[in-house]
Amino acid sequence: MKEFRIPPTRNSPEILMTPDGIIKIRGRSIHENVLDFFEPVENWIDEYIEVPADITCVDINLEYFNSASARTIIHILQKIIHVQLKNKKFIFNWYYEEGDEDILERGEYFAAVLDVPFNFIKIS
Repeated sequence: MKEFRIPPTRNSPEILMTPDGIIKIRGRSIHENVLDFFEPVENWIDEYIEVPADITCVDINLEYFNSASARTIIHILQKIIHVQLKNKKFIFNWYYEEGDEDILERGEYFAAVLDVPFNFIKIS
């Protein structure tokens, strides 16, 4: 399995995923066709969860994302939770800028919907 990377644009986030369990989503996610953008990400995750690392660390640092992106990201995180079925662990880190209550609340919503713990990390 190879490292997978998508560079950021004005409307799409940077994505980095490595076979040793590092997954990073950073930037803005407001593209027109979310499904096309995230399809290779989901395909990589599907392959990864067959033989995951001992710990999968997901860092999400989005300054803004639309509702279509939110649905897709939740779907991706649901897939990652399945590493537990292989007796592996996951860590979800949700980054938000100091004073950005909207992004913090969206992360809290994700944690509630998925019913898993998130680490909320304030950045200044």
